[in-house]
Amino acid sequence: MRLVMNEPVEGMDRPYARRWWALLVLCLSLLIIVMANTALTVAAPDMTRDLGLSSADLQWVIDGYTVPYAALMLLLGAIGDKYSRRGALVLGLVVFGGGAVAGSLVDSSTGVIAARAVMGVGAALIMPATLSLLAATFPRAERAKAIVLWTATAGLAIAAGPLVAGALLENHGWSSTFLINVPVAAVALVGALVLVPPSKAAHHNRIDYVGGLLSVVWIGSLVYMIIEGPHFGWGVKAVTAAVVAGAGLVLFVLWELRHPRPVVDVRRFANRRFAGSNLAVALFFLAVFGAFYYLTQHLQFVLGFDALDTGVRMLPLAGAVFVGSALTGYLTPRIGMKFTVTAGMIGGTVALALLTRVDASSAYGDLVLPLVLLGLAIGLALSPCTDAIMGAFPESELGVGGAVNDTSLELGGSLGIAILGSVLASSYSSHLADATAGSKLPAGALDTAQDSVGAGYAVAEGIGAKAHELGARAAQSASPEQAAQLKAQAGQLADGARQMADAVGSSFSDAVAHTSLVGAVILGVGTILVAVLLPRKGRENRAETEVEAVTDTGADADAGTGTDVQGGAGAVTEGETSADSETETDSETETDTEAQAKAGDGGESPVVGDGEAGSGTVTPRAAVS
Repeated sequence: MRLVMNEPVEGMDRPYARRWWALLVLCLSLLIIVMANTALTVAAPDMTRDLGLSSADLQWVIDGYTVPYAALMLLLGAIGDKYSRRGALVLGLVVFGGGAVAGSLVDSSTGVIAARAVMGVGAALIMPATLSLLAATFPRAERAKAIVLWTATAGLAIAAGPLVAGALLENHGWSSTFLINVPVAAVALVGALVLVPPSKAAHHNRIDYVGGLLSVVWIGSLVYMIIEGPHFGWGVKAVTAAVVAGAGLVLFVLWELRHPRPVVDVRRFANRRFAGSNLAVALFFLAVFGAFYYLTQHLQFVLGFDALDTGVRMLPLAGAVFVGSALTGYLTPRIGMKFTVTAGMIGGTVALALLTRVDASSAYGDLVLPLVLLGLAIGLALSPCTDAIMGAFPESELGVGGAVNDTSLELGGSLGIAILGSVLASSYSSHLADATAGSKLPAGALDTAQDSVGAGYAVAEGIGAKAHELGARAAQSASPEQAAQLKAQAGQLADGARQMADAVGSSFSDAVAHTSLVGAVILGVGTILVAVLLPRKGRENRAETEVEAVTDTGADADAGTGTDVQGGAGAVTEGETSADSETETDSETETDTEAQAKAGDGGESPVVGDGEAGSGTVTPRAAVS
């Protein structure tokens, strides 16, 4: 057996024997790029203290990763499809690991932001490659199960990030949260070469670089606007980004509609199943990332848990994701993705609604049920949505399919932190001003305390330190009168410090409750929209069959002639000839009509080229997803 796996998956006449080991490598790669974001939320206080970060610096340390990550995925996914999906994964792991090493060595905010941006470029290569390699390597009958494990890994990473970071911060500095990525990336790199077979589109025309660059412009500008506007005000930078994002999106859509081979066919969003799945992914991560953003702060600052304890207390969410993922594998084939996804979104809405009960007297036990419900909701809804999104793309565009899914995820997460983070900040500031009204707190100190919950407790600690200092001076005073006066002042300051700390805690708790209400309303409205968009089970099966038939016919139209090979990659053909878009459209329309006639009222689906060569039958993906 050769050390490096060199046989392309498209050339295999049967499913790849070590595909489950390959999935482990793909999940490991996914794990570190998701953990890179969630771990930093726990390391942020140490970084702020050691590097002297302002609130703006800290925001860009976190989001410097997000902008290139979201903006580049579509273009890099298309490049991976054409040249090498495994090559994109390997290069991404190298870039990501290099950025992590750089991040651990720098000692300035600019250096950390730059290192995080490099890691974001690596993540943009890795993320779509993991999904496209999964779809290419697994037969369709197993793909839904593999996606369940992929989704469960994403949920695990959300909770594992704070746990790993907290364990490291017990005995090491914040730089260790960067360095931990390096050995994991190295293991994933070796695993990719040894266990993951090479893959690329068997037929792929020239890349639509204009469309790809336009996607970079509009997505990058949109994410920048989402970050800049709510946190730093709608000044020139945010407004300019909004204009560029809007203009870029319009140009992108117009260009893609006219291009014969677009980087992503925007007409797919007219399909209810595809559009509903993308909307569900975006809304879920809006809720999850937003809730994660303020719950970690509540656990650390208000409830007083250290970094490790905070990570441990997020584990119920990770465990519930696995349970929800197992349930979706059982339920979706029986009741359809419409009901599974809708149930998951309802569960997420209920979880956020339960968090509206949080107040100053709340303990960790009050958060356990919402965390469990949120984890179950993630597991229930995201796997079938991801499977539906990937199933809408032919073999030649699996990387783009993964990028579309991941862009929806990342845009939702960015919106969650921006929208819910902005609501949290304004609500906390307003509640703190009300709580301290009538106090003798200096205006400058109040402004500082209103900046964040961490700053509020820092102001309280500063007042307490001043009280301690006056108490020490009173003990050393030779004059009884002066000593009594100093003691009285120290007592007043000590009372003020306690009142300030109580005001900060209660104000932030009230802000968590208010923000959760906003999140629940957003997710609740989104649940109704998704429920309307997604087709019922019978229609879902027919739509699924039509997508598969269109995919196979499109492949034949592109390739001319050829022989079906491994079903995991769809109908892959050898050879490549050109076919104009009119011929392909006519062929797809004819296949759609045949598929609808054979599907009838939920009867047997038509035979399409799937499974091993010459198998002649296929299990509809809806029956196993």
